[in-house]
Amino acid sequence: MDYVRKKLRLGDVLVNSKAISNTQLLQALDLQKGSGKKLGEVLVEEGIVTEEQIAMALSTQLHIELIDLTAIAVSQDILNLIPVNVLKKNKIFPIEYADSMNVLRVAMADPMDMYAQDDISIITNCQVEPAVTTTRNIMLAIDKYYGQDEVTTALEAYAKEKNLNVEEVDAAEEDINNSPIVMLVKEMIDKAVRQRASDIHIEPTERKVRVRYRIDGALYEKAKYDINVLNAMVARIKIIGGMDIAEKRKPQDGRITQVVDRMEYDIRVSVLPTVYGEKVVMRLTSKTGLTKEKSQLGLKPREMEQFDYILRNPHGILLVTGPTGSGKSTTLYTALSELNREDVNIITVEDPVEANIDGINQVQVNPKAELTFATALRSILRQDPDIIMIGEIRDKETASIAVQASITGHLVVSTLHTNSSASTITRLEDMGIESYLIADSVIGVIAQRLVRRLCNDCKRSRPATADEKELMGCRMEEEVMIYEPCGCSKCENTGYKGRIGVYEIMKMSPRLKTIVSKRQGADAIKEQALREGMYTLRMSATEYVLDGTTSFDEMVKVSFDS
Repeated sequence: MDYVRKKLRLGDVLVNSKAISNTQLLQALDLQKGSGKKLGEVLVEEGIVTEEQIAMALSTQLHIELIDLTAIAVSQDILNLIPVNVLKKNKIFPIEYADSMNVLRVAMADPMDMYAQDDISIITNCQVEPAVTTTRNIMLAIDKYYGQDEVTTALEAYAKEKNLNVEEVDAAEEDINNSPIVMLVKEMIDKAVRQRASDIHIEPTERKVRVRYRIDGALYEKAKYDINVLNAMVARIKIIGGMDIAEKRKPQDGRITQVVDRMEYDIRVSVLPTVYGEKVVMRLTSKTGLTKEKSQLGLKPREMEQFDYILRNPHGILLVTGPTGSGKSTTLYTALSELNREDVNIITVEDPVEANIDGINQVQVNPKAELTFATALRSILRQDPDIIMIGEIRDKETASIAVQASITGHLVVSTLHTNSSASTITRLEDMGIESYLIADSVIGVIAQRLVRRLCNDCKRSRPATADEKELMGCRMEEEVMIYEPCGCSKCENTGYKGRIGVYEIMKMSPRLKTIVSKRQGADAIKEQALREGMYTLRMSATEYVLDGTTSFDEMVKVSFDS
């Protein structure tokens, strides 16, 4: 078996299993030259295959078990066998030990790496039996089982460092990267990314520093440190975020770029002085995270049809509405990627630019240089655009330029902070835009929210109560089964894993245009849209409750005001 494995190479395995074509292999090998990277890394970075596809191909071709480390509990005795730095270096994780045969089973990202197997064999004095898993899976397991120890070690080292005589500490540049606080901040970001967090909150209290991650829209406490560590942590974040370390009385904003598991992340940092010290919030976005395939947005077939129909309009305004963090930017970027062709000039004006897309001209708002949404838009209209994206319509001036641009033959896409599709129209009226102009320019409104998906491994069904049936619009006499969260190792005991979009799409029909131009109000608009087949946020979310995608509580949360 070992001999066979030595003969096989990853490229051959992936081609044999039809995960990639020969052309893609040659392309990746070309990119690999001189990069010092492994072929697998190059393939994943270029988006040719995913880590999961590589693991599946290796499992089938080498007849090795594919392991999901999140579903396995590993005993402390096994963890003590191999130092954590060896695990990280070789991308491996021990899972079980068969005493009678002296065999140690290890999960590996690359089970054909014989050197790694030899290393483990020498360290543990055991025979090694490989299983296969993804790099991300291994790093998550290392975080889970060793993370706290690493942090404790870093903090102990920091405490020791503080007691040193200052004159003795003449740290060379390379030592800086290994200093405890630097390691602590880096580990914190790495962990957050691996746990799918969108934000990291570092909050000072009277005696402690609390670290919380926002995962799938909810905050979870992940660590508590002594308050003495706060200043050093904030200083480190300010340095890498390009902020002023000396300024502690004013709020500051910065930006960090960090590579985690071969993926580049853009981190927006906000520092705010509070009574106990500076609170830091870091928002994490991957460079590829905002540009999804249209099919990944969670649009149901009828919604996809409406979405496509609205985007086919050559001019007019498409508005995407919802609160902060409801996925508006992702929907807009996806729409732009869809429209991004060689014969089209797309210009965006954003605050800030959240993701860079090839082939699209993106402008960042800069109030200090008097480059506001309105001034940028005026310049953009002289740049011969076909499609304009405005990050957010915040005032009358921006709204009126957007309306004028759409009437003069441009497709304008933008966001607005409103609760429903119908109230978006009345918000524009409140801003002072004439109702006949709104009726003429708006081609569609998409209100959206994100609901958490129930974890498929532990969700539990139960009959819905009478009140729940009433809220979901179900008939009282029928028996309705709904699911609720439980919590298991695969979902970190939260009961939820991932999120999905809920949409309320309103296409502007001739009848709706008449209601808008007569200023008949949000209720009249909503009634007519419902007659024309619009599904409200509550109706769309209810479908997800009934098919077991999400829970009743999540549905109520996103459609409370419906």
